[in-house]
Amino acid sequence: MTHILCKTSDIDDPGSKSFEVKINRKTRSIFVVHKNGEFFAYHNQCPHTGASLEWQEDQFLDLDKELIQCATHDALFMIDSGECIAGPCVGDVLQAIPVIINADNVELDI
Repeated sequence: MTHILCKTSDIDDPGSKSFEVKINRKTRSIFVVHKNGEFFAYHNQCPHTGASLEWQEDQFLDLDKELIQCATHDALFMIDSGECIAGPCVGDVLQAIPVIINADNVELDI
């Protein structure tokens, strides 16, 4: 089953956007990152504290827009894998959600 989140053009490259979606009957906060023409989706939850990651609405990337950055403790995560490479949760991984690009739509594969 897929869930349409937005149009591919709704997220800058590089850029990110947050969404509230129902997964298994629960509303979840997720975010999508667009980088080099690819899209990656993750649950909006730091593996260290469980806190939301964004600095401001739709702001999940560091200043260089190369890594995902947690607003709470500045942990840095790889965009393509969600792996933490710096900060208090090095080696932990963000919980990924499969994404499909269908025509011009970004869709979750849930």
